Amino acid sequence: MDSNKYLDDISEIKNMMSRSSRFISLSGLSGILAGIYALIGAYLAYLKLTAFWAIDPTAYARNNSAPLGTNLILDLTIIAICVILAAIITGAVLSIQKAKKSEESIWNKTSQRLVLNFLIPLVAGGIFCLVLLQYGFTGLVAPATLIFYGLACVNASKYTLGDVRYMGIAFIIIGLISTQFLGYGLYFWALGFGVFHIIYGSMMYFKYDRK
Repeated sequence: MDSNKYLDDISEIKNMMSRSSRFISLSGLSGILAGIYALIGAYLAYLKLTAFWAIDPTAYARNNSAPLGTNLILDLTIIAICVILAAIITGAVLSIQKAKKSEESIWNKTSQRLVLNFLIPLVAGGIFCLVLLQYGFTGLVAPATLIFYGLACVNASKYTLGDVRYMGIAFIIIGLISTQFLGYGLYFWALGFGVFHIIYGSMMYFKYDRK
């Protein structure tokens, strides 16, 4: 009896230490929804790109270094912002709800470190993508977003669920592969931000959210 109580105490101590060093209220459902938003955004971007070139989508591969028209840049930027805002808002709302259920503080030193470590590579990547657009290297924008997002996930993973690290590595690999298929970045972008988000979000949902 005392032995069981001793093991329970050790388990509780380990759980408290984990909570103090890692933010564990990330919602798997938010990852699934973020993937769905990304797929919708990719489809809208696909329609804009094919309309811009007025030819079949494979022709984009032959024009991946061409400067994009101002209207197209604006349209794609609006789509990207809408996807990002929807994902952030959904993630924040669902994570807050999960934190309340587990009686965890949503904004503490751990979550602050998580956000900071996530934003550093992400902001750097965003600026780098703007530079790519400035010089007309449009074919590298999609690979760059995947790579820097993956780096952001890996960098922030030590302050949250370990699965985030593996998801980040997957994004980096997809981004690197897509550099060899310039002009088809939209498909890799949809694979990473859409399909992989849904897969990893589903894994995290069944592994953590349903406990």
